[in-house]
Amino acid sequence: MSQLILPKNYKTLLDLKQTEQGIKSIKDFFQLSLAAELRLRRVTAPLFVLGGRGINDDLSGVERPVTFPIKDLQDQKAEIVHSLAKWKRLTLADYEIERGYGIYTDMNAIRPDEELDNLHSIYVDQWDWEVTIGKQDRTPAYLKAVVQRIYSVLLQTEYMVYEQFPWIKPSLPAEIHFIHAEELRQKYPDLDPKERENRICKEYGAVFVAGIGADLGDGQKHDMRAPDYDDWSSEGENGLPGLNGDILLWNPLLSCAFELSSMGIRVDKKALLRQLKLSGTEERKSLYFHQKLINDKLPLSIGGGIGQSRLCMFLLRKAHVGEIQASIWPEDMIERCAAHGIPLI
Repeated sequence: MSQLILPKNYKTLLDLKQTEQGIKSIKDFFQLSLAAELRLRRVTAPLFVLGGRGINDDLSGVERPVTFPIKDLQDQKAEIVHSLAKWKRLTLADYEIERGYGIYTDMNAIRPDEELDNLHSIYVDQWDWEVTIGKQDRTPAYLKAVVQRIYSVLLQTEYMVYEQFPWIKPSLPAEIHFIHAEELRQKYPDLDPKERENRICKEYGAVFVAGIGADLGDGQKHDMRAPDYDDWSSEGENGLPGLNGDILLWNPLLSCAFELSSMGIRVDKKALLRQLKLSGTEERKSLYFHQKLINDKLPLSIGGGIGQSRLCMFLLRKAHVGEIQASIWPEDMIERCAAHGIPLI
C-alpha cells in the first residue's frame, strides 16, 4: 500500500447526496462536451477480452489481469480489461471512422496490482477516447492542440461545478503548461520523477509532461509505458523522443501532482517495431493486434483515457477517490480515513 495522505482539518464540502449529484453532473457534462470538442461518437465497450491476442492494455508491462475460463469456448481464458488503448484502434477500423473524427466509451477495469492510496483503486473508471488521424498529424504541434482542447473542456466543467456549488471556487489556470520529461529532469536533476511532477505542477497548476516511456539523459525513464500503443520513441519537440504524455494538475488539498489523463499519438508500424525491439518484446509481433498494425489494417490514431472518479474527486475537492467510487479498501485505511473526516463509500 502506498502512503496515505490525510489533510489536516479536512471537511468535505458536500454531503453524500450533494456528492452524488455532483458526480452525475460532472460525468454528464464532461463527456458530452468532450465528444463535441473532439468530434467523438459513443460506442459500447467490452468489460473483458480474450487473452493471448494482444488486445488488452499491458500498462507498464508487469500488472496481472484478472482472468477466467469460458466454458463454451473450451475454457479459453478471458481477461478483464486494464484499459482499451488497443481495442479502440481496432474499433476505429471496424467503424471506418474518418480522419478528424473518433470514438469514446465508458471503460470499467479491474487492476488488482494497484498500490492503494488516495488516488489509486483496484476499480478504474475512465473515458477512453480515440481519434483517426493522418500521417501529417503525427507531430508535437498536433498533440499539443489536442491537449489544449481537452483542457478547455476541463475548464468548462470546473465552471459548471462552480455554478452548481458556488462555494467550490475554480482554481485551474487559464492555460496548461507543456514540458518534456527530459527538460523536467534537467530542471530538477536531484529529484525523482514524482518529486519533479510535484514541483512543476505546484509552479504552473496544470502541466502536460511529454515523452513518457523513453529513456532520459540519465538512462532512466520518467515512467513506464507499454511498447505497443503510445509512441514514445519517434522524434518530438526540440528533437526529444515521444509523441505522448500525461495531463497533470496541482492538487492543493493533497499537496501533490494529480494525474488526470494518459494519452498520446499511437505507434505506427515503424514505431511499433522499434519499441518492441527496445523493450525486448519482439515476440508480440505475431499477436492479432500487432499483425493487424504491421499489415496496415489499422488507422493511425491519437487517444487516451481520462479518469472519471479522479475528475470528480478533483472538481468536488475530495481527499480520497473512495469518496467518489465504491471499491475495496484495507480496513486500516478505512479506519484512518474515518478518523480524519474522510468517509469512504
